[in-house]
Amino acid sequence: MDNDYTLYTKPEYYRNRELSWLSFNERVLSEARDKSIPLFERLKFLSITSSNLDEFHMIRVASLKDMVHAEYTKPDIAGMTPKEQLKAISEKTHEMVQVQYSTYNRSLLPALAHIGLNIISTHEALTPEQAAYVDEYFEENIYPVLTPMAMDSSRPFPLIRNKTLNIGALIQKKDSGLSAKTEKKEGKKEDNKKGKAELEFATVQVPSVLPRFITLPAKEGEGCNVILLEEIIERNIGKLFLSYDVVCAHPYRVMRNADLSIDEDDAADLLKEIQKQLKKRQWGEVIRLEVEEKIDKRLLKILKHEFDIGDEDIFFIPGPVDLTFLMKMYGLEGFEKYKTPKYTPAAVPALQNEDDIFTNIRKGDILLHHPYQSFDPVVQFVKQAAKDPDVLAIKQTLYRVSGNSPIIAALAQAAENGKQVSVLVELKARFDEENNIVWAKMLEKAGCHVIYGLLGLKTHSKITLVVRREETGIRRYVHLGTGNYNDSTAKLYTDCGLLTCDARIGEDATAVFNMLSGYSEPESWNKLVVAPLWMRDRFLHLIAMEEANARKGQKAHIVAKMNSLCDRGIIAALYRAAAAGVKIDLIIRGICCLKVGIPGISENITVRSIVGNFLEHARIFYFYSNGSEEVYMGSADWMPRNLDKRVEIVFPVEDEKIKKEVMHILEIQMEDNVKAHILQPDGSYEKIDKRGKTLICSQDYFCEEATRKAQVVLEPADTRVFRPAEPLEERRDS
Repeated sequence: MDNDYTLYTKPEYYRNRELSWLSFNERVLSEARDKSIPLFERLKFLSITSSNLDEFHMIRVASLKDMVHAEYTKPDIAGMTPKEQLKAISEKTHEMVQVQYSTYNRSLLPALAHIGLNIISTHEALTPEQAAYVDEYFEENIYPVLTPMAMDSSRPFPLIRNKTLNIGALIQKKDSGLSAKTEKKEGKKEDNKKGKAELEFATVQVPSVLPRFITLPAKEGEGCNVILLEEIIERNIGKLFLSYDVVCAHPYRVMRNADLSIDEDDAADLLKEIQKQLKKRQWGEVIRLEVEEKIDKRLLKILKHEFDIGDEDIFFIPGPVDLTFLMKMYGLEGFEKYKTPKYTPAAVPALQNEDDIFTNIRKGDILLHHPYQSFDPVVQFVKQAAKDPDVLAIKQTLYRVSGNSPIIAALAQAAENGKQVSVLVELKARFDEENNIVWAKMLEKAGCHVIYGLLGLKTHSKITLVVRREETGIRRYVHLGTGNYNDSTAKLYTDCGLLTCDARIGEDATAVFNMLSGYSEPESWNKLVVAPLWMRDRFLHLIAMEEANARKGQKAHIVAKMNSLCDRGIIAALYRAAAAGVKIDLIIRGICCLKVGIPGISENITVRSIVGNFLEHARIFYFYSNGSEEVYMGSADWMPRNLDKRVEIVFPVEDEKIKKEVMHILEIQMEDNVKAHILQPDGSYEKIDKRGKTLICSQDYFCEEATRKAQVVLEPADTRVFRPAEPLEERRDS
């Protein structure tokens, strides 16, 4: 077999990861533009595109700017230098913002007005009655909270915090010989008039502690009228500077570098170092400046100078700055018929009985499929372990948890009950660092042994081990998952989990926690595949085995579902396998650096991205394996960071019944023709032509299936009715 990968690593065979991510955000944006989707769901998708873009700038764009500052010129796998990437990103993001606001202004606003929800875009459009209400509301609720800040020779430019919405103003002392009205009209012509007072800069932060939009009183039958908080402040801004005329006032917002740089080798106390670095996020380098489209040029000049930002990083916004307020607007009551009905996760059939969770796990492995099935069994697993007198120890990894986590409470209770509780809290979980520090301290106070991760690595694995004393001796119960121990996001993210008491997995689980707490690396594993030392080789081996079978003329098939694919080694292996005749179907929600349709290289590869009401988050890997069909699930994507820089766990699914259920998940997703976007050879994504086809939305299908299975749980398994689906090994390209 040819072991030379160089044929498959040419830059033209790869797509830049940042541009691929922007394509993903375009797919989310396309949902906001889809008129077949309920109107309020479209608001939600538009809000998500905005928050996604914020994080992208704070982390990915910031990282590239750091590279440019450091004069780092090495090209990425697609052959692009950091400077080239920044230029392409700037062009793409400016285009995307224009599409966002075109969608908002030309499609969503009129549609909302049609159903009786009027978003008043400017305070100048208020009726006299509305204006009186707004002014009174300002005096009573907003004015006491505001802190106006001016800049002059004695007061430096104030710190403008990351992501906060602000109103910048140019003000001028009253009786200076030029009225604000004239100044607005005549602009720079008057700048040089002798005796004219100078314009001064002032700013006020729009308080995030107040609602972003205010509902105005309305008479019966008038509908619902709302106005944004910044419009109310702008209308009354003169009351903040009583000795001045306000020449102009415009909203603006900055995005700062939020990528934490932590030298763990020199950090004597990681907890304190991260706390210190978190504060720096507020004054990191400005990466993006958003300003109102009609901003006064003189005000813009000041902002541009003070933030030291180039034209390519300034975004002129033709509407409200920061569209994430639309997620709050989604919660408005009275518009339920314009929203997708809320889905209630179904019960897990294997647990619908009077037995406790440990008894049920002893009957056989249990598959959990969230959010279609309830996350409650995971919570109950920890809660029951905390109370069970026969449980001796609980060990768990925590990456992101909810604000009021019942799992954290159960772990604390377990420690108070005298059990040995060890928790690895990953302090480096981006944007959850502060939250995780709070939980870590609380768990320590309750008596838990808290580990703060491994030096230089993030612990991203999802594993819980419960050690229980039973009549037959010590038994280990394990939960393994593809998603976080977060009961809130478990209602929104699609993930899979496995509850098992398989002794070999139990031994591996013990070895994982010994590795995390004592840095002891086992020489081998029974079942688990663990990164960063063992996972890459296992995946490359599995891909190579399919390739070898294809070269022998045998059937070979790979199906892989994940969030992102950008590892060059894995992609090269997939290219070589595909060139040998392996059929490869990829279900990748976000970044995909692989290209399809390259003659002789990737013609046997398909890539689809499913964007729906739930965030696709599960990682599932299928290998035909000469008919023995190997299935794995876990926490890792095929990215360098997951394979080389994180503690990740992938686990085999060996119970034949559960294996078929997991393969069934892949089969239905491969048949999705409603929410699936198919990657094209030119790098674009297109939805499937649905004409003449039975519509299959995989997420809706799984909701209905989970509900039905919970209702018929008492029927014999062989009488349950499932929608017929072509077996994976028989399926052909759509």
